[in-house]
Amino acid sequence: MTEELPTITDLAELVGLLGDDVYVRWSKGPTADAASTSRDSLTGVELPGLSANPLRIEPWWGERSHELWVARRLFDYRHLRELRGPEVRAWVLRGAEVGRGPDNEPLVRCLEPLAWVADSALDECVDLVDAQQSSEWGPLDRSSSDR
Repeated sequence: MTEELPTITDLAELVGLLGDDVYVRWSKGPTADAASTSRDSLTGVELPGLSANPLRIEPWWGERSHELWVARRLFDYRHLRELRGPEVRAWVLRGAEVGRGPDNEPLVRCLEPLAWVADSALDECVDLVDAQQSSEWGPLDRSSSDR
């Protein structure tokens, strides 16, 4: 696997990659991930695949904005860069599900790395999510929750 992937600079470009086996992952990239699998952060248990977020659009979403669907999928885990370090980035892969993780996320085996996601596309995600003006929705960041 090569780190010389194309870079997606906007949501429209990312929407063009959507498919049943397309996922987004936040990590140091395909090369680093090829040497390991994900671990449960609570127990340290090694998982049978890489934690990833599916980008396929669910049928119930209907004709709503595909850009908004993708934006919320990226928005959910953008805090991982701050949590795990600046070398952690969003990237898109074609994968095969091998199980479910402790947060019910898909665990995948990477079949093909497709692209990096640029900060400009991530900024678009934040703008699109913020434009929804929902006070009841936000990122899945456990570190910000009260215990």
